[in-house]
Amino acid sequence: MTILSSFFKKASTAFNGYSSYSKLLVVCTLSSGGLLAYSESQPDVSTHSVEGDQSESKKKKVVVLGTGWAGTSFLKDLDVSSYDVQVVSPRNYFAFTPLLPSVTCGTVEARSIAEPIRKIIKKRNAEIQFWEAECTKIDPSKKMVSCKSNLNKNLVGNSEFSLEYDYLVISVGAQVNTFGTPGVMENCHFLKELEDALKIRRTVSDCFEKAVLPGLSEEERKTNLHFVVVGGGPTGVEFAAELHDYIQEDLVKLYPSVKDLVKITIIQSGDHILNSFDQRISSFAETKFQRDGIEVLTGCRVISVSDKEISLKIKSTGEVCSIPHGLVLWSTGVGTRPVIRDFMEQIGQPIEIAEWMSNVYPIIYAQAFVFQTDRRALATNEWLQVKGCENVYALGDCATINQRKIMEDVATIFEVADKDKSGTLTVQEFQDVLDDILVRYPQLEIYLKNKHLRGVADLLKDAEGNERTEVDIEGFKSALCHADSQMKSLPATAQVAAQQGSYLSRCFNHMEQSAYNPEGPQRFRGSGRHRFLPFRYKHFGQFAPLGGEQTAAELPGDWVSMGHSTQWLWYSVYASKQVSWRTRILLVSDWTRRFIFGRDSSRI
Repeated sequence: MTILSSFFKKASTAFNGYSSYSKLLVVCTLSSGGLLAYSESQPDVSTHSVEGDQSESKKKKVVVLGTGWAGTSFLKDLDVSSYDVQVVSPRNYFAFTPLLPSVTCGTVEARSIAEPIRKIIKKRNAEIQFWEAECTKIDPSKKMVSCKSNLNKNLVGNSEFSLEYDYLVISVGAQVNTFGTPGVMENCHFLKELEDALKIRRTVSDCFEKAVLPGLSEEERKTNLHFVVVGGGPTGVEFAAELHDYIQEDLVKLYPSVKDLVKITIIQSGDHILNSFDQRISSFAETKFQRDGIEVLTGCRVISVSDKEISLKIKSTGEVCSIPHGLVLWSTGVGTRPVIRDFMEQIGQPIEIAEWMSNVYPIIYAQAFVFQTDRRALATNEWLQVKGCENVYALGDCATINQRKIMEDVATIFEVADKDKSGTLTVQEFQDVLDDILVRYPQLEIYLKNKHLRGVADLLKDAEGNERTEVDIEGFKSALCHADSQMKSLPATAQVAAQQGSYLSRCFNHMEQSAYNPEGPQRFRGSGRHRFLPFRYKHFGQFAPLGGEQTAAELPGDWVSMGHSTQWLWYSVYASKQVSWRTRILLVSDWTRRFIFGRDSSRI
């Protein structure tokens, strides 16, 4: 009974809090990889509330946990004059993570892509406080986050503290996903942080220094100089390309006795590397790597990693083989951080109660009691609000947007569109609500584009391709039934995280403007309209540097570009996307230094 009464109390709060706002926001972020870009949408924040005894004029507190892409983008665009802002992060800088592979080989120095977070917040000309610590626990029942400093333990003072919140926006990024493979954590390198890149740089130097020591057999030298990359995604491919250039342009001149013993191998479980790119780019990359002498093993799964060798299973034959290695980079995807897993368990509803609620009170359950079933990331709605948890938002790699299916609301949409209550929809009646449908259910727009359908008339054609002037409910369902198949999760890149951070900051900026009341999409469930447009990701393209001053690019409009000219486009885009003129100048100077003097091979 206690659990049920708690559920009804939450439901009452969810449905009665549409007209006012709460007092505190927390943002957690450590996101990774991609280009900085911004979204033009704005979220629905109508479910926030403010207690009646609080002063309307009092500044709302904003606590930002993390200084990754989403958090930094949020801070840059937030109207800090309306908020009391605090920032908590385990690192006191923002890192341009797409250039981490360049740091591993000395093409770019670590400090050239890192901007102190205190410099970023100082530019806002506002009182923003920063604490270098890590969020260890989120308690939604008490609206509190626990933090712990990772600074030198010999320093005096308590390293643990707590912060209360009314709004919590989580974007703590993700950690490496090892898929439970034995030996990965102990024997592999990763590439998520600047510290990882510097560690790889030192290890590459160690491999060459060890290989030239006297008394080693040729087989031992080959083992030390065998560099294995597990994962054929953008990070793994770019690291392999950078490492190849580093070896061929710099290290073979310094270690001529072992230049013929060096080998780079990429292990990919799929049929092709760069399978998230256009097939033309994937084929181009494989051909170039074959020409450069980089071995690409596709259709292989790593089953274990030791300090001396890596064991694989060939999918086609089931054969198990071992490969000796000097360095292994593990780059196979991302997993959930412990603090997020713990939070998901706290807000997950008991299965028995959840099933009962979904049967007895389906609408209440759908809006207020959606428990977290996706164990990979926090599930949010289209307004980035965490499902099943009031006043909590999630951004970046730690979250995934569960886009609402159009077939869940198809009967309600039909009823709203059927203004004359005739039981059928004319083309004009459907056209009148189409704009709202496309905003609320973006999968329909993708479906129309992929099927080359020009509009409502084409969509409502029958099975034989004949145009219909009107349709009943069954014909309406038939016309829309395939649209949900176009739903896809957003990639875990900085481009997504940055757009979400910028979007959410505009949301909170407009919350404070009482006169700001845009016409959002129609509420097909219930009356009226949503106050804000849902988040809409806009893809600005992606790059894949392949070494030898050649880069492949997949740009908007299905435009694919490959070669030396694309490399210069990559230089200009990455330089322009730096967060400050300081890092922009340092980055360009590093590239210039590399062209003139080569890379620095010291172990520093």
